[in-house]
Amino acid sequence: MLDVPVDAWYTWLGLAAASVAVFGVAAALPMTPPPDAAGVAGTVDRVASAEYTATAEHPLDADAVRLGRRQIGLRNDAGTTHATFAFGPVTPVPRGTALSDVLYGASPGHVYDSGAAFRKALRDARNRRPRWIESDGPLVVRRLRVGGDDVTLVGA
Repeated sequence: MLDVPVDAWYTWLGLAAASVAVFGVAAALPMTPPPDAAGVAGTVDRVASAEYTATAEHPLDADAVRLGRRQIGLRNDAGTTHATFAFGPVTPVPRGTALSDVLYGASPGHVYDSGAAFRKALRDARNRRPRWIESDGPLVVRRLRVGGDDVTLVGA
């Protein structure tokens, strides 16, 4: 007989160690799913492809956002996901700038002294290197027509 006697101390010690290992693996698994970057990109694409001026918000299930001209990255404790915009490039809007006032509904004519100043702000925002920022609210997308040009502003 090659069976281990059930009353042997090392059997119970091995069973306890295996139980602790299984519990540790289960506790290390993320409690939330990875963020939905494709859904966010879909919202941006719907607004960017609209025929008229449009605005939309998309709730974010991410702790951090990385917004570029052609793609978005979302990150939380379950992982990082990325998605590419089908209708781009968009203009990523930095927080706390005059351009963010336009994103949230202000008229470019009320925020900027001239069309040239607005175009410079757009150019500067597009040329910024994407970086991870903390997410503290929904993603906001606004499409507007300024001087014959279609502009899609995106900020988080």
